[in-house]
Amino acid sequence: MKLKILCPQWGHEHLDLEAFFVKVKSAGYDGVDMPIPENSIVRSRLIRLLDEYGLSIVAHQHQANGASIGAFCKSFQYYLNIALECNPILINSHSGRDYFTLDEQLLVIDTAQNFSAEKNSKVAHETHRGRIGFGPGNAKQVFDARPAMQITADFSHWVCVTESFLENFQEVLEEGIKRSAHIHARVGFIEGPQVPNPANPYWQKETAFFLQLWKRILDMQQTAGTGVFTATPEFGPPPYMWTNAEDNKPVANQWEVNVYMKDLLRQTFNEY
Repeated sequence: MKLKILCPQWGHEHLDLEAFFVKVKSAGYDGVDMPIPENSIVRSRLIRLLDEYGLSIVAHQHQANGASIGAFCKSFQYYLNIALECNPILINSHSGRDYFTLDEQLLVIDTAQNFSAEKNSKVAHETHRGRIGFGPGNAKQVFDARPAMQITADFSHWVCVTESFLENFQEVLEEGIKRSAHIHARVGFIEGPQVPNPANPYWQKETAFFLQLWKRILDMQQTAGTGVFTATPEFGPPPYMWTNAEDNKPVANQWEVNVYMKDLLRQTFNEY
């Protein structure tokens, strides 16, 4: 199995797209993890540059909206179609809302599954606060109802939401590991979704916890015969990144933290 490590555009939206790609390529990433521009001219440029720089992409969908569940699902399908234009390895989706009823959440999941079947594509629903699958309790409900649902494993949110290392959620965690189609490799802790710097010795307990979760996912995918699997170091800028109380400046460099995590993933999982 080939493990491809992708760079998030998050925190680098200010850069021209080609300048961002040059930076990504120079740092040794295999591709990018980013939203797809709604503007067709900008989108065409993105597709061309991906080809020119030989970069893979996981397309990120977070824009869907609507005052009713019907309007939301229609918007969701629209943005899924846009995301598919760049020929992504998969579409990572911030799906629905945590306040949707279970039936409404299942309609969102069904919209994605129908889209995947029609377009022969893969949609992974990110386990993210505020969205479907925001915590293990909600995830178990939708897992039980939709056996084919796949996720992007961002378990930093589950750790934060439950204020635990998921000791009391082993069954649903195991199910989440089985359903993981993509990893967002960010280390969380019991009071937040992002430690300031996983290289700091103070955070080694948390970093070790997440590394073993990711290894379980990779081992399962390799056993299943997966050819290519993707992971994105996804430490974000402020306010995800901690800042100093005195001047509100970040306590660490986001780019350097993500490059450190990229290198740690390559070193730890060098058999993939």
